[in-house]
Amino acid sequence: MEQTVEQKLKALWAWQSIETEIDKIRQVRGELPIEVADLEDEIAGLDTRIEKIRNELDELEDSIVKRKNMIKDAQAAIKKYETQLNEVKNNREYDAISKEIEIQGLEIQVCEKRIREAEFEIKNKTEAYEATAKNVDFSKGELDAKKQELETITSETQKDEDKLLAEVEKSEKNIDERLLKVIKKLRRSFRNGLAVVSIERDSCSGCHNKIPPQLQSEIRQRKKIIICEHCGRILVDEEIASEEA
Repeated sequence: MEQTVEQKLKALWAWQSIETEIDKIRQVRGELPIEVADLEDEIAGLDTRIEKIRNELDELEDSIVKRKNMIKDAQAAIKKYETQLNEVKNNREYDAISKEIEIQGLEIQVCEKRIREAEFEIKNKTEAYEATAKNVDFSKGELDAKKQELETITSETQKDEDKLLAEVEKSEKNIDERLLKVIKKLRRSFRNGLAVVSIERDSCSGCHNKIPPQLQSEIRQRKKIIICEHCGRILVDEEIASEEA
């Protein structure tokens, strides 16, 4: 059986009333779900940073070991060349061997410099690692507290929310499919989620703009579905709103 416009308006207001109650329940949770998600992202980022620092520290430690081995090799080479100096037969050989000793000495100096630089980096990165690890521990503590708070609030309100969600589903069966798509789109368009609103003090209760007397009269007649010319929300008269309150 075809619904009258009045029946459609009442069904729309009933749907909006239930959705508003659900919004109120979710508002109790406030920003907690977002804060929990943000903390989880922050911790994931910090864990990635810790892993990166750990890998860099390993690379620096390996470079120090490598440089120390290069120093040992250079020192061994110097000893070998110094022994050869005692066996040279001419100045040319002496100069060549002396040059090799000088090169190995420079290699040792470079390696020692690189080791000092690596040790300085290790000190800085270790401090960064420890500071980041502390931040992770702090953030994990914050996350646990907020998760517990959210879980407490959710457990207290979930039963009511589930009941209202079932009522919304039931109420949607009384609304024309095309009209349902319209109000759902409208609901997503506004931060307060109000797609169907009433007249309050001669104004649209959604955007608070004045509604002309002639239009108010048409709304009260319930002959057709009327939208606010300012915000596009569907308007119902005060009586429908009070009947469903």
